[in-house]
Parts: sequence; structure tokens; C-alpha cells
Amino acid sequence: MDIPGLTTDANGQTYCAWRTSAPQYPHYHDHEWGVPVADDVQLYEKICLEGFQAGMAWITILRKREQFRAAFEGFDFRRVAQYGEADIARLMQDVGIVRNRAKIVSTINNARRACELVDETGSLARWLWAFEPGEAERPARVDMAYWTGNPTSPASVRLSKALKKRGWTYVGPTTMYALMQAMGMVNDHLEGCACRPRIEQLRRQFKRP
Repeated sequence: MDIPGLTTDANGQTYCAWRTSAPQYPHYHDHEWGVPVADDVQLYEKICLEGFQAGMAWITILRKREQFRAAFEGFDFRRVAQYGEADIARLMQDVGIVRNRAKIVSTINNARRACELVDETGSLARWLWAFEPGEAERPARVDMAYWTGNPTSPASVRLSKALKKRGWTYVGPTTMYALMQAMGMVNDHLEGCACRPRIEQLRRQFKRP
């Protein structure tokens, strides 16, 4: 019986159906999406790339990810925070990335906000993980009905408001829910996906910062 949102590969393994929609997706789906992250630079990168995705398909960003990393010096937010108009002009000429001035400016702004947050609290990761939702906020079952009906969550709304209050941009509730999915704050692999149990185990073993 076909289950909405799932697909079965040649080996009989069942996965989230989006895994097969682009050549870049199997590795991303199996080894990155939902794996808990506690590194400040990696988390800043994820916030920025989710912001660049706004209004676009994620595969567009994933295809350009290495070019983004090169353009923004590995998303070292201490370095990006120093960018000025000359850097904006350089980035606007870089065909390897999404040349959207507002999103480029946002990436620089958010680097400065990340510096402030780390200087104040000691860790971007620790600050972000404090917004992890409790079990009571999570669905009893992660299926397509949940996916399609919940592009945000109460926790992503709280995170979005807190970041905006600190001056971050391109951090709306939908973008922040995508971040939470990507960084492993929630496990949104569908019930029946072969990766879901492994991701859940990684989340149990993960030491929160």
C-alpha cells in the first residue's frame, strides 16, 4: 500500500519522497537533514541559507551551497560581520550565489547579530537549542497531514520573535521551522522513513550545548 509522502527504493527501503526529487537530495536527506548540530558557524550558515531560500526551492540553494561557502568565507560570522559596501558589490557580481541584495545585506547583518549574541551569551548553539520544543508540543505522528498543515510551530514562532527582537532579519516563523528541521531540533522525517529511527537515536545521544 502506498503511503502519502513516502517512496520505496530498489532495495526495498522506504524514505521521505522528496529524497528522490533531485540528485543532491539522497545524501542531504540521509546524512544532514535532522542530524543535531551544535557548532556555531554551522548554525549561522544554516540560518543564512534558509533565509536565502525564502521564496525559492531549497534545491536551488543546495546546488549553490559550496559557492555560498566560498563567497562568504565558510560562513565565519566574525569575518562576514566586517563586510562593507565593497563586499556587497563583490557578492552582487558572484554568479555562483543568489544575487539578492536584501538577502546579502541580511547575511551581513545577521553575522553582526551573531557576534553580539555569542559575546553576550557565549554560544549561538546554546541560545538556539533553548527553543527546542518539548514533547507536548510535538505531534503524536509525523505524517503528510502534519507536514502540509504545519509550516510553522509554536516553538518556531517564539524563536522568530526572539531573533527579530535582537535585530536578525529573514528569520520568519516558517524559515525558523525549516531551520529547526534541518539542525535536528525536531525530527520531521516521516513515520515509515528508514532514516527516522536513526535520527531519533542521534537526538537521544546528542549532548545539548
